Amino acid sequence: MSSHTLRQLKLIVPGGLIAYQLRTLQEFWSIIQSGAGLAQSTALAALLSGCATIALFIFVLLTPWIRGVEPDYRLWRESGILSSVIPLLTTSIVLGWLLLVLVLAHNTSVFKGVVGASAVYSLSFGLLGLIPAPKVRRN
Repeated sequence: MSSHTLRQLKLIVPGGLIAYQLRTLQEFWSIIQSGAGLAQSTALAALLSGCATIALFIFVLLTPWIRGVEPDYRLWRESGILSSVIPLLTTSIVLGWLLLVLVLAHNTSVFKGVVGASAVYSLSFGLLGLIPAPKVRRN
């Protein structure tokens, strides 16, 4: 097993175990399915933000393949495409996490909301980190 995989497992295992133990995903889906006004709308907004985060993350990963050039991620502010996508990605992460905390805290407690949302995001980022980045062939 590679060291990269082991680093990702440090996010996946605790995130998955905590989310399972707190029944975070079951709680979240029950809120979405309940049709209970503001809570359901906030949960759907959290879900939409989470989906946007995943889509933007995959877009950033595929940028070298799409553009044919390996971007310098350390200098993302100077890159045309990354300077637009990275702030959107950051916003979707923060907004999605905050909305998830609000939804979960409303139905349980603030502590369970924060810990549950953090566990789901840890699990998600760990899994996303396992996606291999495509390499650009240089002529």
